[in-house]
Amino acid sequence: MTDDINVVELATELTIAWLGNPNTRTTADDVPAFLQSMHAAVSKLSGEQSVEAPEAPAPEYTPAVTARKSLASKDHIISMIDGKPYKTLRRHLATNGMTPAEYRERYNLKADYPMVAETYSESRRAMAKKIGLGRKLGQTVQKAEEPAPASAKPRRSAKPAATADAE
Repeated sequence: MTDDINVVELATELTIAWLGNPNTRTTADDVPAFLQSMHAAVSKLSGEQSVEAPEAPAPEYTPAVTARKSLASKDHIISMIDGKPYKTLRRHLATNGMTPAEYRERYNLKADYPMVAETYSESRRAMAKKIGLGRKLGQTVQKAEEPAPASAKPRRSAKPAATADAE
C-alpha cells in the first residue's frame, strides 16, 4: 500500500509543480492525460510493473484512388489522401505531416512509386540541362549550331592569297 501511495503522491506532486510553473500553458482537458503519463513514468522508474492498456491497432487507411489510377496521367499524380491531382506530392505530404516513405508504407506502395509527375519532371530536367546544371567543370553547354544566313557573303582573309609565282 505504501508503494502505491508514494507513486501516486509523487506523480501528483510532480504534476502540481508542473502546472504551478507560469510558463506552462495547457488546458484543463490535458491535465488528466499528463497526470496519467507522469504516473506511468514514476512507476517505470520505481521498477513497478503497471498494467497498461493494450495498444490500439494501427488505423486502416483507405486510399481515395487506386495506385494505378493515381499514376494514370503523365501530367499529375493523384493523391491517395484526398484524391486531388498534384504535380509533386512532397509539399502535399509535408502539409499532412508525412514523408514519402511513410506515404508509401501507409498505402503499401512500392519503393519506386514516384512523388513527381512525369511531364513536370521532364520539364525540370530540360530546364536544368539548358542552364548547364549537372555538367563537370570545364565542359561547355552544347548548343545547336545555327545555320548561317543565305544572304551573308563569306569573309575574305586580310592577307592576299599566295600565288604560285611568288614561290
